[in-house]
Amino acid sequence: MNNKFELVFIPAPGVGHLVSIMELAKLLIHRHHRLSITVLVMKVPSDSKSNAYLDSLSVDNRVNIVYLPNDDLQRFKPMRVIPSIIELHKPLFKEAVSKLVLSKSASDDSPKLVGFVLDMFCTSMIDVADEFGVPSYIFFTTGAALLGLMLHLQALHDEQNKQTVDLKDSDSELEVPSLVNKLPAKVLPSVYFGEEWSMVMFELARAFRRVKGILVNSFVELESFAVKSLSSGEDNIPPVYPVGPILNLDGNCIDLESTESKTKAEIIEWLDDQPPSSVVFLCFGSEGSFEEDQVKEIAYALEQSGHRFLWSLRQPPSKGQFASPSDYTNLTDVLPEGFLERTAGVGKVIGWAPQVSVLAHKAIGGFLSHCGWNSTLESIWFGVAIATWPMYAEQQFNAFELVIELGSAVEIKMDYRKELSTENQIVLRAGEIERGIRKLMEDDNKIRERVKEMREKSRKAMMDGGSSFTSLGCFIDDVMSNLS
Repeated sequence: MNNKFELVFIPAPGVGHLVSIMELAKLLIHRHHRLSITVLVMKVPSDSKSNAYLDSLSVDNRVNIVYLPNDDLQRFKPMRVIPSIIELHKPLFKEAVSKLVLSKSASDDSPKLVGFVLDMFCTSMIDVADEFGVPSYIFFTTGAALLGLMLHLQALHDEQNKQTVDLKDSDSELEVPSLVNKLPAKVLPSVYFGEEWSMVMFELARAFRRVKGILVNSFVELESFAVKSLSSGEDNIPPVYPVGPILNLDGNCIDLESTESKTKAEIIEWLDDQPPSSVVFLCFGSEGSFEEDQVKEIAYALEQSGHRFLWSLRQPPSKGQFASPSDYTNLTDVLPEGFLERTAGVGKVIGWAPQVSVLAHKAIGGFLSHCGWNSTLESIWFGVAIATWPMYAEQQFNAFELVIELGSAVEIKMDYRKELSTENQIVLRAGEIERGIRKLMEDDNKIRERVKEMREKSRKAMMDGGSSFTSLGCFIDDVMSNLS
């Protein structure tokens, strides 16, 4: 009897989503020798980071990557709503799965297709899974509390006609089942303040209720209240499997520049010369950058704090361009006059940063971060406390969860938003930033102690018998039940 089984994975465009789902695939293959996975990838021409990552991948032969034809993807626009892009290419996905099923049916020893695992933005593929008679699962690439928020806001909209766009610039607070504390409207993800995107988010949450299970990149010990609220059996929520932290601890920030290895070696060599836990690391993600006024305020804050620092400073794209930040050719163009000379003994300003390698280094004592979920999990994994400076997406919510819900981060600003228009941009002053840095780096900081405790819990969660290890096993059991 053939008892091999196969899952189809569908990641969303974007390197953050792609890396997480590939790490999940590797984890599953390692856990079950009869499982194989086919990953259907949209290789978007304009997404150089994802393409570089895919080209560099080395995976088990039971993970098969299938690239969809990309003639139509030339029209891909970075600011277009991702779910609508997926919907547009549904026929390509359907054709790819048909070919897969056809090729497997020729052999009695071929694995049986038992389900789809979909990125949180790929819910339109549930219909395709239904056509092939298999269930769908969601891989939710951020935390359990945010999943609870999405489901709650969708229920409020559908049952009470509550519109989140009305909450923009509001001082009101919301009671959310996945949170202990009331949530200020000002830290809601930006997407809920726009008409088009808020409707998309409600539609995604409706679709989440239709799947057989939801894998969450988090762990019970980190988000115990949120996980418990999602598993209460109420409100038509499918089984939730906290299986994280799922991290790419080898690839660092996916950026295969020719100078990368040289730059990384220089950074690590500098860190090797610093005392343990003495350096504050500033890094704002692959899309994080500031205008000159804000750069100068950060510089003043670092200099006045007196702390050692490693600062990943990136140049914003030109006005009107939807492009990623780049490294400065000349840092003196944007920094205060004489700053580099005055801080040469204690600080280092860099461009691109090998974030994982930096956070893993014993010299790092704190992390001034944009609070992206992957960065948050990495900081916990290495036991480095965060000072919060969110930019976009769900980062304000993550900052609130870290500072207020979990008490495991220092606030610099929770409701800061990177506006598309530089004219409306708020500039945080040096004093405010300096206070956050000083609090983050205090010797008797309870927050730093708490994060170090969570570091051990995050690692135990992934070990044999740990909470995430067990949860992933429950998911595998559920998938195998589809064989019958």
